[in-house]
Amino acid sequence: MQSIKSIFVLRDTVMFDKLEKVKERYKEIEELLNKPETANNQREFRKLSKEYSDLTEIVNAYDEYNKVKLQLEENKKLLYETSDSEMKELALAEQEELQQKFDRLEADIKELLIPKDPNDSKNAMLEIRAGTGGEEAALFAADLYRMYSRYAEKKRWKMEAVSFNESSGLGGIKEAIISVTGEDIYGNLKYESGVHRVQRVPQTEAQGRVHTSAASVAVLPEADEVDVEINSNDLKIDVFRSGGAGGQNVNKVETAIRITHIPTGVVVQCQDERSQLKNKQKAMKILRSRLLEAEIEKHDKETADKRKSMVRSGDRSDKIRTYNFPQNRVTDHRIGLTLYNLTQIIDGDLDELIEKLKIADRAEKLAEENA
Repeated sequence: MQSIKSIFVLRDTVMFDKLEKVKERYKEIEELLNKPETANNQREFRKLSKEYSDLTEIVNAYDEYNKVKLQLEENKKLLYETSDSEMKELALAEQEELQQKFDRLEADIKELLIPKDPNDSKNAMLEIRAGTGGEEAALFAADLYRMYSRYAEKKRWKMEAVSFNESSGLGGIKEAIISVTGEDIYGNLKYESGVHRVQRVPQTEAQGRVHTSAASVAVLPEADEVDVEINSNDLKIDVFRSGGAGGQNVNKVETAIRITHIPTGVVVQCQDERSQLKNKQKAMKILRSRLLEAEIEKHDKETADKRKSMVRSGDRSDKIRTYNFPQNRVTDHRIGLTLYNLTQIIDGDLDELIEKLKIADRAEKLAEENA
């Protein structure tokens, strides 16, 4: 059986091997970016620039780590060699300060080495659907839509409705599909996928009783054409007349599009635009994102035995959060977090909640790396 000391030595060796490989790759990318042929290939240039940017923080932390490590060794040598009591006292104080900095850098590096989700930097498709609870569920879905809209506004993200299906005259939403664009969208919103439950007195309740209803949220990374290859022969495209209130061409001109991906059976449709072409473009955007999500879910299931994520299981039927209006309480069931600021959260103040979910996710991954 290995001693605890030898295990830590082994882990450090593995960490240093990873860091050296990261640094080698960093230098390799640096050289590639300076080559004219790379600059002439804009797709490759953007890809390498993104990878270079992602590695910069790790390389800088590693350089600082090595610098502090050298200072520790030199200071330790001074402690052993000096006989001057005043000098030794100063060296001891510096040694303690350097050791704290060294330990902090080591912890930071271990966290930075956790593999990043390559989809985190992507834009996202946000889907909100009313669940159980009738009209109250539709009203809650509308509340969630406003919550994410306000959060996006604070983040300076752009939201565009791809498909929007309202319920009756009370202002509820049966289904909304929204394209969200900006910086690191999916990495922030991906923890929102699942069933959101609300407990409150509905507008339609005359006796003041608290009801429970729900809405589901799905966050899909927006797929580029290069992410998902779709064979046009695998698509069944139906054109039909749009339904519902609208302009003069509604119910008169066939502009609505329904696309069926035959191999997977995934069906998407869009009828919000007056143009058949625009509806088709929007439907294809949704289709690509759903096919990419299916690939991600397949990968997650294949590795489920290795790691069952507490924070993000990928199962849309999981109840992830409860919004209790009478108690001004929001509870995230995945990490056992309860906050008593529902009013602020429903108004789009999601930063604290999402940051704690990110921390929990990183802690899980770190534990897995060290297992």
